[in-house]
Amino acid sequence: MIQISPAARDALQTWLEGLSALRDASDNTLDAYRRDVAEFLSFITAHKGEPQGLKALERVTVSDMRAWMAHTRSTGIASRSLARKLSSVKSFFRWLAEREGFDPSAVLSTRSPKFHRKLPRPLDEDAARAMIDTVSLQSPSDWIAARDMAVVTLLYGCGLRISEALGLMGRDLPLRDSLRILGKGGKERIVPLIPAARQSVEHYAQLCPWDLSPDQPLFRGARGGKLSPRIIQQVMEKSRMQLGLPATATPHAMRHSFATHLLNAGGDLRAIQELLGHASLSTTQAYTAVDLERLLDVYDRTHPKAS
Repeated sequence: MIQISPAARDALQTWLEGLSALRDASDNTLDAYRRDVAEFLSFITAHKGEPQGLKALERVTVSDMRAWMAHTRSTGIASRSLARKLSSVKSFFRWLAEREGFDPSAVLSTRSPKFHRKLPRPLDEDAARAMIDTVSLQSPSDWIAARDMAVVTLLYGCGLRISEALGLMGRDLPLRDSLRILGKGGKERIVPLIPAARQSVEHYAQLCPWDLSPDQPLFRGARGGKLSPRIIQQVMEKSRMQLGLPATATPHAMRHSFATHLLNAGGDLRAIQELLGHASLSTTQAYTAVDLERLLDVYDRTHPKAS
């Protein structure tokens, strides 16, 4: 990567530290911000022919932004990813402008590329149940089979993100009727625990050969360390191939399935938003679009005049 000025590098680090302290941003989020803004600063350095200090950054123009957008597009990046990078750059410049006292309009007025939001692809109820059962057949070790089944049951039965399920600790035992979940941005929510999920986790805990002390992760890898999300992803990959399910049958799809099945059963959209830990209702409303899309597909295939 092209060298950026020490002042710009220090400003980027200070901004990231502020996000970490004030917003409790995750490590993955901070890494993405760091990468996006550093790439932008590197481009501006090459574009201008010299490292850009803070005063030079104040003079970034609409033309500079267009050049960066065009360059980034030329790498074959998707519109969704470019929109994310632009959002990172805008956030950084908004903070920098407030700190240094300049007008960031040239950066903030840059339009984000349009893209079609990918809708969740949930499994139907039978496929979700089959996935849970098949996951438990992938390991000859009883405790690992019980572990994998417990994790996937939490994803579908409680709508947890994979990071949230694997973030549970020994102190969460014994399980009660609800779980206190620390979600994105450090936001806490209470999630009801269905009996099947509680029983599945308790069964795993009884078989687990490792010490599940309060300050240790609840779900362990084969060697006793914290279980990696990739292990669950691989187990589900094997299971979906055996079941003939599409590649969209991922851990996150189990969470989507939880929400969609609740919605289909008459669940309130606001209540589902709370259960999922969505900051915005518009995120949860994507599930209504999925439901409508599926309904229209059935209509097109079965209506007497649809031919």
